[in-house]
Amino acid sequence: MAAAVLAACDGLVLYGVLDGGDGGKESARPRTPTASVTYEVTGRGTADLTFQAADESGKATVVRSARLPWRTTVDVPVGHDPPISIVLGEGGGTARCTLAIRGSHVQSATATGPFGRATCSGALPAAPAETRD
Repeated sequence: MAAAVLAACDGLVLYGVLDGGDGGKESARPRTPTASVTYEVTGRGTADLTFQAADESGKATVVRSARLPWRTTVDVPVGHDPPISIVLGEGGGTARCTLAIRGSHVQSATATGPFGRATCSGALPAAPAETRD
């Protein structure tokens, strides 16, 4: 009898470990609302790009030697303004960044010459009706 009770207890402990310990309930962690952001860089050649993506910690995403033209659309957590920075290489040239938030153009900037730099940024307003989780 004692062996059966011990085996049952071990089974419950193992179930709790494998189940993650939340008893099968959904995580209580609230979801962070996001907004759609489109980054685009036009030009020829390559450039190093740094932009905000779907990282709740605010850590930037870096793309080295991105082949131009380049474009991506990501969901950015509300509360993290979405900049994109471009840096041209030693060969220079011209590249233009543009930023759109929820489909609306916000800003554009142009980098020229060797190691030319430009940054596009904008405020990411909270709009509960248009946020995603």
